[in-house]
Amino acid sequence: MSYIPPYEGQQLACTVLRIERSSIHDGAGFRTVVFFKGCPLRCQWCSTPESQSRQIETTKDGEKTYGQVMSVEDILREVRKDIPFYFHSGGGMTLSGGEALSQHTAVAALLRQARREGIHTAIETSFFAPVTAVDEVLPYVNTAFVDLKLYDKEKHLRYCGAENGSILYNLLHTNEMDWNGQLIVRVPLIPGINDDPAELAQIGEFCAQLNKLEYVQLLPYHKLGVDTYRKLGRAYLLSATEAPSKEHMADCRAVVQKYVPHVI
Repeated sequence: MSYIPPYEGQQLACTVLRIERSSIHDGAGFRTVVFFKGCPLRCQWCSTPESQSRQIETTKDGEKTYGQVMSVEDILREVRKDIPFYFHSGGGMTLSGGEALSQHTAVAALLRQARREGIHTAIETSFFAPVTAVDEVLPYVNTAFVDLKLYDKEKHLRYCGAENGSILYNLLHTNEMDWNGQLIVRVPLIPGINDDPAELAQIGEFCAQLNKLEYVQLLPYHKLGVDTYRKLGRAYLLSATEAPSKEHMADCRAVVQKYVPHVI
């Protein structure tokens, strides 16, 4: 690796849950995924409960610790190790969470420097953040995966712990931004919560207003995080909910496709 001169923000501290390598589900090519710790939402189906608190946590049996403090440059040192894989696969770095925008100053510095070094960048976010955080971070993002869990604000409050006004506002705000990245809206499909035709139609109608939208992706509900709830001594509230069938997923996609042409 050639010499990297000092840059603005390199010593800013982040609370990181973990760094995963060679992911193929978090953007184009092979990705290095940096999971930030801390999220202002409390979605009942969250598959990474260990990412919700900004604090470093230990399981009840004391066998595992979640989280560590790293500087922006600490993170980039790890990311740079994977640059040969990006070159051959068209991959790059993806920031996930928790909610990366909850640490937006450090995240902006990380993304800005990654772009300077020619690394493709992506972010997975709920957009539940001040619009100033979006303005600070998004210019350095090639691909933004934004979760839109519910359009109905009362249901969003009930199932995610907060209303969704800032999420909807920030999504519409991208229409006005001088940003030429990819916008992909992801909808985690949770049976009995957001899979009814009326809710999906509202989501489709809203997404049709997004000028920079590439496509909408429906993601089937799963229970991959249930064991972590147990280890942390927390209750999992959707234990009786089952994953949607392929047929139901297809029916839900058909509803959204009435408003948005590209739905996967």
